[in-house]
Amino acid sequence: MSLNRPANSPAVVLVGRPNVGKSTLFNRITGARRAIVSPVPGTTRDTKSHPAEWLGTPFTLVDTGGLFGASDDPLHELVVHHGQKALETADIIVFVVDGREGLVPADEEIAGSLRSANVPVLVAVNKTDDRRAKDRALEFYRLGFEPVIEIAAEHGQGTGDLLDEVVKLLPARREGVREPDPEEVAVAIVGRPNVGKSSLLNRLLREERAIVSDMPGTTRDSVDALLRWHRRIFRIVDTAGIRRAGRIARSGQLEAVSVVLARRAIEKADVTVLVVDASQGIADQDATIAGEAEKAGSGIIIAANKWDLMKGREADFSKKFDDELRRQIKFLDYAPVLHISAATGERTPKVLEMIDKVAEARTTRVPTGELNRFLKAVTAAHPPVSPGKKHVRILYAAQTSVAPPTFVFFTNVATEFHFSYERFLANKLRESFGLMGTPIRVKVRKS
Repeated sequence: MSLNRPANSPAVVLVGRPNVGKSTLFNRITGARRAIVSPVPGTTRDTKSHPAEWLGTPFTLVDTGGLFGASDDPLHELVVHHGQKALETADIIVFVVDGREGLVPADEEIAGSLRSANVPVLVAVNKTDDRRAKDRALEFYRLGFEPVIEIAAEHGQGTGDLLDEVVKLLPARREGVREPDPEEVAVAIVGRPNVGKSSLLNRLLREERAIVSDMPGTTRDSVDALLRWHRRIFRIVDTAGIRRAGRIARSGQLEAVSVVLARRAIEKADVTVLVVDASQGIADQDATIAGEAEKAGSGIIIAANKWDLMKGREADFSKKFDDELRRQIKFLDYAPVLHISAATGERTPKVLEMIDKVAEARTTRVPTGELNRFLKAVTAAHPPVSPGKKHVRILYAAQTSVAPPTFVFFTNVATEFHFSYERFLANKLRESFGLMGTPIRVKVRKS
């Protein structure tokens, strides 16, 4: 059977139980009402294909009929035959499941047959616009395929995220097709007034982009600039200095607005560079700013600026400074600390290197198999504390999202761990999978 697709056009094949929304998704992606949508299971018999494109990448989308499960359709054998042929030509399989119904035995049966396919399999959990489906979506991580993407095909929610993952997995593009620019990494330079944020921006850009003055509050609006570095694109935002709330209130509306803009930059940042004044040491306000970045899920780097003024100190000054910094900002024990001088340029190139590493760590996805092997080893040596009579066992784990990396641990009874055990798991995850400088979210669900 021919799929009637252009030469060299990769095939993305939709499979799943009847009535999970394959045809609705097919119509949504192709933008053509080619597939009939009906609540009657088995409506789709023929294997339909249609050209599609996402981010400049062309492919052929294939909608299969009721390929799996029992059927009263007299043509069911032919439907299955055509569907199997489509699977044999697939470059990527999108396994569509119903989030409202949750994981059912038929889904596990389909998953078993797809494991023998020598192509990537993505799971699209459909109908997650329904509140009930949100809680059930996590069940599908048990199938062992990655990634698992929540969508609502009828309304288009999440289909862009699904197509982003499809494009990542497609075979190399044909010659002559221009590769898109890499995604921008949003970087916020934050800190108290007059710690050297604008000087650092100018040093990184190698131009006088931001006004530098000894007068606190020089930077009012957030100044942003694009920097291309080793095939990376950083959008670096120099923010106004953030003072304590009481001082902001006394200084008037202009500074208050500047601080609001600075906080918005933190919320949007992939990586936040907290600049502290090494000559003055760490302050309570530095910890407050760092806490906002951690809460926003941004990767964090601490840049101790004006290190050129520390020359001639005792040999172990550097260690004492870092120890005191860690003591005052205990919750940021994972954030790398750099000793720099924006005025002289000393070690400022290290800032860009570290931004790149932290941004990559923040979007790292740990394969489910590796994660559960890690979990088995860690819990064997350090099992969770059992607060009640019943022994708490972690049954399995899944990474549900990135930016920041978020992990769900399914247990037999517990719905939460002691905060010290959550921190222990986060530190072990960071150590085992290189999640440098990024917050890690740990969630617990009863299986």
